[in-house]
Amino acid sequence: MTLVPILVLALGTFAFRFGGVLLRERVTMPEHIRELLSTAAIVLLVALVATSSLAKGPSFAGLALPAGVLVGGVLAWRKAPFVVVVAAAAATAALLRLAGVA
Repeated sequence: MTLVPILVLALGTFAFRFGGVLLRERVTMPEHIRELLSTAAIVLLVALVATSSLAKGPSFAGLALPAGVLVGGVLAWRKAPFVVVVAAAAATAALLRLAGVA
């Protein structure tokens, strides 16, 4: 019984993505709409990072997690390798938790 919803979602996802490829040349958007969509994507990512790094369930996550995210964000902004970004963010959060800064 759970196979049918999985197949429906898989086909829907495939159709949605394939439709974008097929309609790329047929649909044109004004430049200001493209800029708005780009800005909206950035705002959505910032909101996702903020909610996932500041909240743990219904309560505040503590200072270690946002500090690790901040370190990772700065390193990613400075174009550090992905492994370095992840390792530094995890090490920052772990060391702060080890020091008692939850």
